[in-house]
Amino acid sequence: MNIKKISFFLFAFLAIAIGLYPLSYLVFGNNLNSKSQELLASVFWNVSFYTHISLGGIALLVGWSQFSKKFRKKNIRLHRIIGKIYVVSVLVSALFGIYIGFFATGGIIPAVGFITLGIIWFYTTLKAFLEIKEGRVWEHEKMMIYSYAACFAAVTLRLEMPLLVMIFKDFIIAYQVVAWLCWIPNLMVAYFMILKKSKNKIVLGGSKL
Repeated sequence: MNIKKISFFLFAFLAIAIGLYPLSYLVFGNNLNSKSQELLASVFWNVSFYTHISLGGIALLVGWSQFSKKFRKKNIRLHRIIGKIYVVSVLVSALFGIYIGFFATGGIIPAVGFITLGIIWFYTTLKAFLEIKEGRVWEHEKMMIYSYAACFAAVTLRLEMPLLVMIFKDFIIAYQVVAWLCWIPNLMVAYFMILKKSKNKIVLGGSKL
């Protein structure tokens, strides 16, 4: 098994594992000790929170498969069905995510971080959907890469948070940092992925002439 296959396996494993994470709230109950009792008593906040994590989990669970070129080519119809599930899940989850971002633990720094993430996630997904409707496949692919990079912030947050708590010895400071660190590097990776794909397309295009 080469590095590329190992990386993809790890990528898929993390997406599935964290995609299933919302189930822990159903099995083990509420673990939101950092939230005020007043907020936890809010029906709308609870609906928003659980809708956000549930649909976000679904987006993580189905989205990783779209990065397999072989899968997309062999299962075009399934690719489109999964794409629709992903888009609907993200658009709803992102909107609720933006709302609950206003109540982020730690004040305005994490609030702005999570709200910005929600806006980027919503925009890139909607843009990807509109691009494919117009038949612009490459533009659609680029926006989907950015969209899933934002979606994958759920994974990077849970990987980074324990390390940041160890480094800063303070949950609030760690949370303020992770609200930005969980998605900015992801978008940077997405940018370089797209850059590499663009160069490959230019080379392949040139070889046909």
